Amino acid sequence: MSGHFIADISVLLGRSLRHITRSLDTIITTTITPIAMLLLFTYVLGGAINAGSESYVTYLLPGILLITIASGIAYTAFRLFLDLKGGIFERFQSMPIARSAVLWAHVLTSVIANLISVAVVVLVAFAMGFRTSAGPLAWLAVLGILVLFTLALTWIAVIPGLTAKSADGAGAFSYPLIFLPFVSSAFVPTGTMPGPVRAFAEHQPVTSIVNTIRDLFAERPVGGGIWIALAWCVGILVVAYFVANVIYRRKIS
Repeated sequence: MSGHFIADISVLLGRSLRHITRSLDTIITTTITPIAMLLLFTYVLGGAINAGSESYVTYLLPGILLITIASGIAYTAFRLFLDLKGGIFERFQSMPIARSAVLWAHVLTSVIANLISVAVVVLVAFAMGFRTSAGPLAWLAVLGILVLFTLALTWIAVIPGLTAKSADGAGAFSYPLIFLPFVSSAFVPTGTMPGPVRAFAEHQPVTSIVNTIRDLFAERPVGGGIWIALAWCVGILVVAYFVANVIYRRKIS
């Protein structure tokens, strides 16, 4: 990246972050649902679910973290939609600003906001009994996977942010992403599911990502699962990035 491009992103990122700090309810809202799920499944349903030797909150947390991110990216699409409809994109076009810097500022704002939400959820999980033997390297690996997952989903969010006809439509796309972990190993082992559902659960991205994070927290060998998880994240990221930029260039041309 050129210094000019990075400087443009920094300025626009500061603008987006100021919007976040002025409406902290955004971060609060994105943490309420995951924390409510964490409480519900741990204290109401957890006793009926066999998660093996580890506590259910420890088993559950990786999936809840992905739901936290899926909830947060809806606001990226919403903010992008408001900027587009408010005419700010046309104003930026009249300035000597790198065109893609506008999108990258929204994406990086999403990463920062979602990491704050994830940190809050992890702290609540610790208060509820979550325990891990993971060392610094394992925590860094978990952080890297979560950042990559956030980038992938955020670039997906850019697409409805640019194409939606209404503010509600811009954020509604995230609902399937929020519910995808329910058909995975996030809440129960996939072995308990009926055949067709189990086949889907075992071959969708959330399961490989959740299992990898779970193994890292427990300091178990991750094996080839981590490469499958990374392949899913990178594949989604590349496709979403390409599609979003094609749509963006058509919008501003």
